[in-house]
This record gives sequence, structure tokens and C-alpha cells, in this order.
Amino acid sequence: MKIEKTALLALGAAMASGAALASNTVDKAIPNVLLILVDDLGLGDLSCQYAKDLSTPNIDRIFETGVRLDNFYANSSVSSPSRAALLTGCFPAMVGVPGVIRPSIDQNWGYFGPSAVTMPEVLKNGGYRTALIGKWHLGWESPNLPNERGFDHFHGFLADMMDDYYTHRRQGGNYMYLNDKEIDPKGHATELFTSWSVDYIKKEAKEKNPFFLYLAYNAPHSPLQPPVEWVNKVQERDKSLPVKRARLIALIEHLDYNIGKVIQSLEESGQLNNTLVIFASDNGGDRGSMANNGPTRGAKGDMFEGGIHVACALNMPGVFEGGRRDNHFVVMMDLMPTICDFVNVPVKHEIDGISVLDAIKGKTQNTEDRFVFWLRNEGGAQFGGKSQSAVRYNEYKLLQNLPFEKAQMFNLEEDSLETTPLPLQGDMFRKLNNAMTGHYRAWGAVPCQAPSK
Repeated sequence: MKIEKTALLALGAAMASGAALASNTVDKAIPNVLLILVDDLGLGDLSCQYAKDLSTPNIDRIFETGVRLDNFYANSSVSSPSRAALLTGCFPAMVGVPGVIRPSIDQNWGYFGPSAVTMPEVLKNGGYRTALIGKWHLGWESPNLPNERGFDHFHGFLADMMDDYYTHRRQGGNYMYLNDKEIDPKGHATELFTSWSVDYIKKEAKEKNPFFLYLAYNAPHSPLQPPVEWVNKVQERDKSLPVKRARLIALIEHLDYNIGKVIQSLEESGQLNNTLVIFASDNGGDRGSMANNGPTRGAKGDMFEGGIHVACALNMPGVFEGGRRDNHFVVMMDLMPTICDFVNVPVKHEIDGISVLDAIKGKTQNTEDRFVFWLRNEGGAQFGGKSQSAVRYNEYKLLQNLPFEKAQMFNLEEDSLETTPLPLQGDMFRKLNNAMTGHYRAWGAVPCQAPSK
């Protein structure tokens, strides 16, 4: 595969002057892949999307000079299931992750199936070095540690959310690791993950093998804990902002600044023009954090569009560039087969996702003529161990946002804000309902808790 050497995402003075890339450009036949996943970013919380009260120039550059996927969906309204789908190309319930994986057994709703084949495992067959830096959230014990699931290098956080961005603890436990060794680093988690990524990128620049770096930030997930100086800047700029919104903006802008540093390291090491950069969020923004989910109904945790319709863009010179906006229906589980298709590494096992490479390259491809399922288990008074669910076929979507609520059906083409439910009757309702029933039946054969010891 010949990659055109066109400058991409030039930062700072290089962007302003149109300067060429550094002379030490690494010319690899196979492109690197940098997959950036952020946590709980609302569809509208980028300045290139719908936000008017924040500025995200580095992330904007990925969107505005690449291909923006305006019809992109996470595979769940919450974290763990989306990550399982991203890494396997499968519906998350089919790999044992219908809900959030947590260290507390009585609050745990998933067990990442040890037999599920992961994207880093597949890419290693194509000669890739594989790394995860940041949040794992798919298990904290063997056999579900990152190094056991295809990553040559892991430097990050095993558990779910951090209770503190500086101490990196969760319910008193330390889940920060370097490969299989517990560590206790000092500093803000966003800055640590950035620094570790920059170090990795510089190291890999000296190697002959291409790399796959999955950079999974905790930000902007609560707690809203940006560095104080970033909050001060936001509040000085707009004193009318509620404190909570100001803190979320500061956390996002701090994240954007650090993503800029990662992209800058690609440029400085001569790898930028040979790296596919992908940016996405794992689910919608949290209403409790005053997130902006754009022109959608709902938020994180909902099966309405605000919980699952998220921002995504791909960027690479000569391939995904030009600031094109694409409206093909794409789901997070499609990224695995699409990436593998792009780098010519075959996926030899059955998965649920499809390669949408033609669509993203601007060709005609039907990506909507399929059933796509969302399913999430949870505890507490609203769920009681039961599920919320949704199924979509073409423009029609049938959902039950909470297990004790009535199901609702919408035509998203005519009613994108999901304000007017359609009658639960007729051929399309039966088609969607039967498909969802079949998905539940298939899920019944998949273990979702760890085997008893």
C-alpha cells in the first residue's frame, strides 16, 4: 500500500507557515494506527461540533482535515460494552459484556469472554506492535489483563472510573499498572497518559514494525477534576458559566491540549504522514456533568440518541483527508474490521461488525441494511438486574430505555429528536421486536460473570 506523503494535522508554527514535515520522516509501507478513545464526551462538546463555549483546536483539526463520521454510534450507552465491541468487532453481549465491568462483584455486569479474538491479536498477525495506554475497563484479573488480550505493552488503568485524577484510586484500590506490575505514578491522569504515549511513539519511530496504539483517556469522565489553572482560564473567559460546566469545559480543553502533544510527537518523529489517526467517544456525555450532546434526546446511560450517537473522525494524508463529512451509518464495532481491511490484515473469524472502508473513502456502500442491537444490564432501583435495549434497522429504531418503561419506536429520518413514538404494531415493529428477541436468545448462551473459584 503506497501512502501519499502529504502533510497532515500540522501544528503550531508548522501549520501557520505550511512548513514541510521533519527531515527524519519514517517511510513505512504499512501505516501505523493511533486510536484515541475518550470517555463520556458529548456529541456536541467539541468546537467543531455544536459547542459555543469551549475551544478544542487539536481535536477539531482531526475532524476538519480528515473524514468526519456524522452518523457514528457507540455500541452501548456506557463504557465497558463499547470497549468490548471496539476491540472485538462484536456486539458486546456476545463477548460477555452487556454492562459495566466493576471490581465490586455485586456491581459487576460483565466478563470479557476469554475466547473472544481482539483487534490487537489480529493486527499482530500482520506484524504490528500493539500498545494500550490509558483505561482498560475490561477486567482486572487474569485471563482478562491487557497483556493477555493482545497488547504487547500496557501502561494505564485497569478498572472503571477513577475516584481522583491525581491519586488514580478506585474505591481505595490502586489499578494503575505498567504491564503486569502495579505502579503509583504522580500527576494528572490525562497528562500521564499523554506523556507515556509520547514516549511510546518516539520509541517506535526507531523500529521497523508498524504500531497500533490504543490511547484511551479517562477524560472527560467525572469527577470533574481539571488542573486548577485550566478552570481559572475558563472562568476568566466567561464568568456566566455554571461552575460544573466550567469544570467540564476545562477538563475537555485540557484533554484537547494533551491530544495536541501526542499528534505533535508523531510529527516530530516523522511518523505523522504514515499514521491513521482515529478519534471517538465511548458513549454520550453525562447529564450530571452538564455535557452537551448536541441535537439529540438523552445522555450517557440512555438508549435515546444522546446516549449512543457520538463524535468520530478518521485522518490520514492521501486517504482520509480534505475535511469531508460522511453520513453513512457506522457503529463502533465496525472500526475493527475497517482498520484491519485498511492495513490488509485479514479477519478470519466471524464477527458482527462490517468493514465500512468503501463508505469512509467516499464510495457508495449500504451500511444501514442490517440489524444493530444495543443491550445493557445494570443493577439499582431503575434496573434491578434487568436490561435496557434498542434495535435499529435502516431508519427505524425500537427501544426500551429502562426495563420498567414502555417500549418506544421511532423513525429517525423523520423524527431525529425521538419526540413522537410510532404505534407498536405493523410489519416494522414485528421485524424489530423479533430481531431483538433473537439477540436476547443468543445472549443467553454467553457467560457474563467470571467462573466460580
